Amino acid sequence: MDPRSEVLLRQAELFQGNLLLVGLPADDLLGRLPNAHGWCWHAGDQAALEARFPERSQFGVNVPEREFDAAVIFLPKSKDLTDYLLNAVAARLPGVELFLVGEKKGGIESAAKQMIPFGKPRKLDNARHCQLWQVTVANAPQAVELESLAQAFEVPLAEGPLKVVSLPGVFSHGRLDRGTELLLEHLDKLPSGHLLDFGCGAGVLGAAVKRRYPHNTVTMLDVDAFAAASSRLTLAANGLEAEVLTGDGIDAAPMGLNAILSNPPFHVGVHTDYFATENLLRKAAKHLAKGGELRLVANSFLKYQPLIEEHLGVCAVKAEGNGFRIYRAKRG
Repeated sequence: MDPRSEVLLRQAELFQGNLLLVGLPADDLLGRLPNAHGWCWHAGDQAALEARFPERSQFGVNVPEREFDAAVIFLPKSKDLTDYLLNAVAARLPGVELFLVGEKKGGIESAAKQMIPFGKPRKLDNARHCQLWQVTVANAPQAVELESLAQAFEVPLAEGPLKVVSLPGVFSHGRLDRGTELLLEHLDKLPSGHLLDFGCGAGVLGAAVKRRYPHNTVTMLDVDAFAAASSRLTLAANGLEAEVLTGDGIDAAPMGLNAILSNPPFHVGVHTDYFATENLLRKAAKHLAKGGELRLVANSFLKYQPLIEEHLGVCAVKAEGNGFRIYRAKRG
């Protein structure tokens, strides 16, 4: 069981009423707290929770509408996302107990200060390298529309500036990361047909490709509901149309693709996790049509080339710079 869940269960008597668990892990916590309901934005966690606890967790970017006696927020990696979650939940649940739980190395002590606008936070527990904080929502904030927290910026491209809209918690929120910047410079000679932006984040690659190759079908896929919402905003801001999906990795992608583009993730929360990318490299051939191409950017220190060659075929380094490499391989 997740150590944060273990800390909650040490104080189980506090959590017997109608409880909202925000950003909960995919463990047995819902089984141990029968009156609890989850709110999740990670498609993999949601699928696991739905399989074990049907209809007890809601997927998406908005607070569930039902009534709750208390809420627990599992500390996310992003301070901006923590702010949104705290304010969104406090606005919906004035006067109730709001809890924040997280790992010490994830910054829980500092994040607890973000509860101060609602009342006086107090630390309830300190165990399993985690802390549990509580505040009574005495000063409920006004409800804030998530889109009002979006950050927009422009990316200069040959076809003209591309407007990118990102929401709290999305990778590289409010700015263009160096890996994507390098890949944007090397989108030439992509195959025609159906292209996938894997791990689409705020939708930079998918939107850029759709604008440069308007007759191609573009699908954008991410595990995170906030990323998918950002990608839809980016497409709308540029007058573009593409399919945006949420799903847990390449297994959720369509078949018969002519190209897969990716600046793949390797962090989940405060932990490093290469599984989604390595699974992409192992299974890309299954999702690509014959002659289909994989083109991805990754930190130079990540040894992806041998894995690509093992599962797809000859892999060339198309470009290199700023500590990143672009790999290119075709399905034979």
